[in-house]
Amino acid sequence: MAIQSNSSEVQVTGGGIPLYTGIAAVTVVAVNPTLGELASIGVNLRTEPTYDVDMGDKTGKLTFWLNNDQYNFTTRFDILIGNKHRNESSTGKFQITNKYGQVTWATDPNSAPDWFKSDGVRRMYPGEETLINFVKAWANIPNDGECAFDTIDDIVNLKVEELKSLITSLKDNKLRVLLGVKDDKYQSVYTRHFGRLKPKRDALFVRALNDSYGEFNAAYNEDLQLQPYAAEIIAPTAEAAVTTPEPSTDIWS
Repeated sequence: MAIQSNSSEVQVTGGGIPLYTGIAAVTVVAVNPTLGELASIGVNLRTEPTYDVDMGDKTGKLTFWLNNDQYNFTTRFDILIGNKHRNESSTGKFQITNKYGQVTWATDPNSAPDWFKSDGVRRMYPGEETLINFVKAWANIPNDGECAFDTIDDIVNLKVEELKSLITSLKDNKLRVLLGVKDDKYQSVYTRHFGRLKPKRDALFVRALNDSYGEFNAAYNEDLQLQPYAAEIIAPTAEAAVTTPEPSTDIWS
């Protein structure tokens, strides 16, 4: 007999995987892992994962696997990236960053805001801002600390050795992410804000969610406390007709 059971108090999906909502403290256990690396962290897939995509200016994805020890689950989230610099805006500005991971839009470095430091200025790639924000929270980088990638041109082409090295150097670090559920069956991670473990500033998640472009396209609990997912009960709009089937002569009925 082979039965994979869960407590009857746990809501699971069709695949038998519990889902969670709210802000979770997580460690990063893998980035763009191979099939074998996934097996080593307890994730079993049948085929080798691929990280190429074709979505206009997005050509690849950085897949981070996150572990929460409170509920002992592992989940993933993707950052879609492109290997060509972001197009200029309608006003002729380019998205730029520096060695401190500051991000802004400007026609050239000299026209950047006063708060933007001029050290190591360069143009950015699609999806890179999300990556910077994630690493800042993960590495617990102070506001004036450096946050730059030596191999960013490789990273956007899915050569992620530099990111993989962080798995080791930051193995004891945690960050906080907001979890939601899509379509009652898919775990989702909010990518508009990532929080540090200390201080726990839930208000920053709320601020991001309330921004014009900060909507989280997933179901989550309003108090943002981490908990098992419980789908809302939806009342039927019409009562289904009840029919009595004819007796069957099929011996397998």
